[in-house]
Parts: sequence; C-alpha cells; structure tokens
Amino acid sequence: MKSPQQLAEKLARQWAHADTREQRLLAPESWPIELTIGKPNSMAIKQNIEGVRAHFQQWRKVAVGEVIWEGVAYRDTQEAIPVPTRWRLHKPSDWVTATHSQSIAIEFQTLAHIISKVDTQFHSLLIRQRHLIANKSEEEIIQACQLAMQLEQGCAEAIPLRALSLAGIDSKFFERHRRLIIKLLDTRFDGLISDIGLEEFLDALKEDNHWLLIADLDGKCLPFKQLRLRDSELAITPLPANNILIIENERCLHQLPTTENTIAILGAGLNLNWMKAAWLADKSIAYWGDIDTWGLTMLAQARQHQPTLTALLMSQKVFQEYSKDKAVTEPKPAGDTPPEMLSTDEKTLYHQLLSEEKGRLEQEFLTTQLVQETVLSWMGG
Repeated sequence: MKSPQQLAEKLARQWAHADTREQRLLAPESWPIELTIGKPNSMAIKQNIEGVRAHFQQWRKVAVGEVIWEGVAYRDTQEAIPVPTRWRLHKPSDWVTATHSQSIAIEFQTLAHIISKVDTQFHSLLIRQRHLIANKSEEEIIQACQLAMQLEQGCAEAIPLRALSLAGIDSKFFERHRRLIIKLLDTRFDGLISDIGLEEFLDALKEDNHWLLIADLDGKCLPFKQLRLRDSELAITPLPANNILIIENERCLHQLPTTENTIAILGAGLNLNWMKAAWLADKSIAYWGDIDTWGLTMLAQARQHQPTLTALLMSQKVFQEYSKDKAVTEPKPAGDTPPEMLSTDEKTLYHQLLSEEKGRLEQEFLTTQLVQETVLSWMGG
C-alpha cells in the first residue's frame, strides 16, 4: 500500500523528468493520470487492522484529484470493505498540488504565466530546459522570447549587439541572457545559431577580437613573412598588395605558392564582416574554402561583401575528382537551400552535396600542386 505522502514524492520526482513534464503540460490528451495505491492483503487485515484503518483515513483526507475506492472481500471480514486503490488526477494543477512542493508550485505558476505570453514554438524549450530561465524574472524571459521573434538573419547590419534596439531591451540584455537567446533562436532556425555563432548569424560587429593570419606570399609586401591582425584592425587598415587571397582555414598555408604582389588572409571562417572594408574594393580578391555546404555559405557571405571576388577550387569538377577517396560526411549541413549569392553552378553543387553521403571535401586534402597551379592561374588571369 502507498500512502499519500509516498505518492506525492513520486509525483514530485516525475516533475523533475523533462519528458514527463513536457507531455503533461503540453498534451491535454495525457490526462487524466492514475497512480496505483495498492490494497492491503489478508495478513494486514488480520494482524494490523489499526494500521489499515489509519491508511484508509489518510486517503479520506485527500482533497486533490479523485481517490477511487473499490469493494474488496477478505476471509476475515463478513462483507466487502471499501479500499482506496487508485488516485486519479485530472489536470496539471492537480499534479502540482498533489506534490505538496512549494518550489514546484512556484515553478508551475511561473511557467503558466510565461507560456501564456510567448509564441507556442518556445513552449517545449522553456518547459524542458528549466536551467535556461532559472533566476530570471518572468518579464525578462517574456522579453527574450519577444526579441527572438523579431531577430532575423543579418538584421544587425554590422552594429554591436548592445546597440540593437528591439523589444524594449537595454544595452546589457544580450549579455545577461545570451544563452537563452541563442536557444530561442535555435528553436526558430533549426540549431543554426549554435553552429555559426550569434554575432555571425545576426551580422553583428563582434566586440571581442578575432585574430587572422596574414601571410606575405611575395616576401616583399610586408616587413614580416607572417603576422596576426585583429579583424577590427583589418577592417580599417589596407594591406599593400594588389592581390588578396582569402582562405577559410589556416592549415592550408603550406599549400600556397610564392607569388608576386599577393597577401593571403587565413582562418577567417565565418568571421567575414571585415570584408566590408572600403580598401578591398580596389583589390583583386580570391576566396578559397572547403567544398561543403558551410564552405559555399561562407563563399556567398564573402561575395555579398565583395561581389567581384573569384572563387578558387570550389567547383563540381574539383569535388568529383577528389571526393572518391578524400570526401567525408558533413556533420550538419548549413541549410536545405543554397544562398542567393552563389552562382548557378555553385547552387547545383550545393544541392549535390546535400544528396551525397559524404558531401564534404576539406581544403587540406587537395594536392599542393593543384592549389599552387590554381592560385598562379588566378594571378595570371
């Protein structure tokens, strides 16, 4: 036999389980629920009738939900006696009340208020991942959800996050609620923000420094063969060479040829906002990245900033030639639709990569000879 206290503790443990909490709070068809109380056996009736009566009395005092009593016949009783066998709860508030937990009651009230004020697509996240809203006011959680509905890809237009004025937020809002905002946007955009970064998704100016590797392929353009510059400095400081080769990954440096009047910028990845720099407009620019959906997405972003750039080694021909032995699986594609700034052939390649079991060909797997010939050909062109 289970006492009301024992089942209250069980219900409290169930509240802590994310799957159960989500189902019972969001799925009306999951109600009512029933918990088994159990029946006293013949030995208990015979040897501990007072304990059985106390058990019955406890259940008579239960005021939440519905206690189901059934007539049970025993050898030592003249007739069937009513026994509490099941406890039926009809709605979430019954569940919460039955736990006798003040903390659960407060959390339930908080969730109920928040959920009534925010878009339905956020309900599951807020119910399942309680840590995201712990120690936050209801008003700011609602405000974060409203903000997440207003944010769109590229909407920051290269200003810092603290300068965004949306949903009535203050300048420290992103700093205080960054993790929650990312999760909310991941819900809207299928995890894209966690993959590429909040600033990159919103096209916001990153106020921390991203260091880029600068390599003088001529040997005479800079006082150093290699150096590192912050992206913020590169955005305002022209490089002296006429030819600028922008490369997604740093590890490709050893594949590059010595060539006149050329500087390579390596390791930019998704951090491409500095390419809006006015000084780049007078340069001959080439871009080289991985052949995968993310690489093509970065190419599209680079081309958005510098439309006349030349893409190197990011073609269907290169993929077909090297993919048989060197392609790997792309863990999570950038999206189902190719970016607009890709050419027709690049969009075709993007769709092909989505259909391939192994749709990723990394830069480092191309031969040094091919890379050097391609770069020199671009220079000659």
